Amino acid sequence: MKLTLKIWRQQNTADKGRMVSYELDDVSPDMSFLEMLDILNERLILEDEDPVAFDHDCREGICGMCSLVIDGTPHGPEKATTTCQLHMRKFKDGDVITIEPWRARAFPVIKDLVVDRTAFDRIIQAGGYISAPTGSAPEAAAIPVPKDDANDAFDAATCIGCGACVAACPNASAMLFTAAKITHLGLLPQGQPERYDRVTAMVDQMDAEGFGGCTNTGECTAVCPKGIPLETISRLNADLLKAYRG
Repeated sequence: MKLTLKIWRQQNTADKGRMVSYELDDVSPDMSFLEMLDILNERLILEDEDPVAFDHDCREGICGMCSLVIDGTPHGPEKATTTCQLHMRKFKDGDVITIEPWRARAFPVIKDLVVDRTAFDRIIQAGGYISAPTGSAPEAAAIPVPKDDANDAFDAATCIGCGACVAACPNASAMLFTAAKITHLGLLPQGQPERYDRVTAMVDQMDAEGFGGCTNTGECTAVCPKGIPLETISRLNADLLKAYRG
C-alpha cells in the first residue's frame, strides 16, 4: 500500500508544533501500526532526519504505552484494540492518515507523539493500593468473594492506564481511569478498610492534576481498548457520596 501520513511534530513542551506530511510506499497490510512507523523512522534516520518520537513497550496490548490518536480516534478505528495491535489491513491503498498525540492539559507533550502521563501515577499514589501485611500470598479461597463482585473487579482491573479515555473525552476527564482503579479495589474484601478514604484521595488528586469533570458523554468507554464499562463511574460516584456523608 501507498500511504500519506500527516504526523504531529513538536520538539518539546514549549514548541508550538505542526503537522508534517510523509509519503510511505510498500506498506504491508500485515504490519502493525507501530511497525509501519518503525519503517518510516528507519527511512528518516537514513536521510539524517529526526525520527518521529512515539511511546511503545510490550507491543502486545498490555502495557498501555502506545498512545496515538489516529484519524481523530484514540488507538485508531478498530474497537477494543490498542495501537500496537492495530494492523494496516484496516486501511486502504492511498489513504491519508492523521496521527496526533493525546490532547489534554494534564498530558503535556514531551516530544512529537509522546505525552507526559505521570498524572496517572500520582492518582494511583494517592490511594490506588491496599495496606496489607507483607509475607507469603494467602490461600486464594481463604476469603470468599461473591462471583458477581469478582467478575466486576476483574473487568475493572483490566484497565491498562493508557489514557485513551482522557484523549476522547471532550472535557479531558480521567474519571473512567480513576473509577476503574477504585472499583477494582472497592469490590474486594481486601479493599474495604480504606475504601472511602481511597475514593476521596484519588478524586482530589485527579482534580488537582487539571483533568476536566465528567459529563457522562460516554466517549471514554467507546474508545477504551479494554472495554471498561461506564458503570464503573457510577460505582465511584456512589462511594464518593458515601464518603462525603460519613
